[in-house]
This record gives sequence, C-alpha cells and structure tokens, in this order.
Amino acid sequence: MSGNTIELKPVDRITANCKGEPGNRTFFIQGRQDFQLVTLLVEKFQVQQLATGIAQFVQQLQEKFPDLTPATSDYYTPNMLLEPPVDAMFRVAQIGLGYDEDADLVVLVAQENDQDEDDSRIVRFWATRSQMLAMGAYGAWVASQGRQICGNCLSPIDADGHFCPQRNGHRH
Repeated sequence: MSGNTIELKPVDRITANCKGEPGNRTFFIQGRQDFQLVTLLVEKFQVQQLATGIAQFVQQLQEKFPDLTPATSDYYTPNMLLEPPVDAMFRVAQIGLGYDEDADLVVLVAQENDQDEDDSRIVRFWATRSQMLAMGAYGAWVASQGRQICGNCLSPIDADGHFCPQRNGHRH
C-alpha cells in the first residue's frame, strides 16, 4: 500500500455480491490477494453497470488483440461468496477499468469520494479477463435476484404486498 492506494496484483479471487434480503440488500465488491482481503461498499446499480462495462471492455480487448486466448465468464458459485469479515473499507464513488497488455490483466479501480481528493482512498484489483467476466456475470445475476416488479406501476413488490396507484390503491 502506498499512500491511500491499495494494489492487489493479481487477486486470488474477486467477487461482487450482497448481504441481506431483497429490498434490504447491501452490495459489495471483494477481492483477496494472499492474506489481504479488501471489501468495498457499492450500490446495486454500480454492480449492474460494472457487469455490463466489463463484458464490453473484454470484448473490445479481444477485438483489439485477436491473438488473446478467449476469456470465459464461467464461475464456481462457492468462490463467489463473500468472505467474512464483511467490513467495508469505504463506499465506492467512482469505478474504472484498465488493461495491462504485458501482464494480460484487467484492473478495476475503485475510488472513494472524499471532499479532499488527497485523502481519497483507491483500491486497484488486478485480475485475469476471465476472473473479471466471472465477477461481472455473478454480480449481474445477484443484482437480478431482487424483488419482483409490479406490471402495472413498475415499482418493486415487497414480501407483504404492494400499494399500486394504477390499481386505485388496491394491494396485491
């Protein structure tokens, strides 16, 4: 760690997952290198956007470097679970992706939003293209497992029902 930056290069594992029940879930990105475990708090929409962004980014890399061995999004579910303790280092404000051609590693850069940019913490998770695709695929699946959406008003339906303005206030 230099200054406010943590580098996990390369990660042994990386995941995007959540804790809690649909409607009350907290999302995380978590990576491990050897004995160093880093957990970051993210929003559901960040996980969804990251999953899409990773898939597009890896596809662009494959087009730009056609000799690369194709990456896969296959994952083994037990490897995608969050490791305890799930203590978030910070809430992620900005996420970016990059690529090291020589090492054939994708970097996920997560930055905290601090009023004083000199104090903002940054974590760089370096992973294979397949590890990133797997994290994105699993994260997208987890994010999709939320509450059902009302077909009338497009609002989430809670376990105890839903007040739908399109049905004149009738619960269903």
